[in-house]
Amino acid sequence: MEHVIRAVRAEEWPRVRELRIAALEDPAAPVAFLETREQAVARPDSFWQKRTAGASHGRDSRQFVAEGPDGTWDGSVVVLVEEAGTRGFFGEEIPVAQAHLVGVFVRPEQRGSGLTHALFDAAVHWAWSLEEPRMARVRLYVHERNERAQGFYRKFGFVRTGESVPVSGDPAALELELALARP
Repeated sequence: MEHVIRAVRAEEWPRVRELRIAALEDPAAPVAFLETREQAVARPDSFWQKRTAGASHGRDSRQFVAEGPDGTWDGSVVVLVEEAGTRGFFGEEIPVAQAHLVGVFVRPEQRGSGLTHALFDAAVHWAWSLEEPRMARVRLYVHERNERAQGFYRKFGFVRTGESVPVSGDPAALELELALARP
């Protein structure tokens, strides 16, 4: 693979914004993301600056990108650290220190190339490398109708936990929780 997998740098916020908007323009976006393109485009530069700076260093979150030989960003994943006793994105109580993968995206022309696996390797490795808090597991949520993503997650080693939450705006649909236990 010719891509370099690396953490974003704070000054790269315009590229983070561009990749997120590209993700939200993907035909799979309605079952892959909890945000619309219109919401992302409406966010001010200060939002993207803060988000990128926070994901570039420290131990609360990290965003990894797949950078091609020509400098193109072809994919990304974000790792959020969730500490035991806090509340998660959906309001659920966090039972153990865990990492939460969000914002998974690989450009369509790179799907099936191994790029998603490389991004997940970097994200999971970073999560396991944290000493305080020590992560017990890595989790993610996936829309019940996003079969392609579910297949990849299972292949990577994630398993259904039995937990789910209703999809915002479509309470008849579910986001399924999958987790990867610490080895």
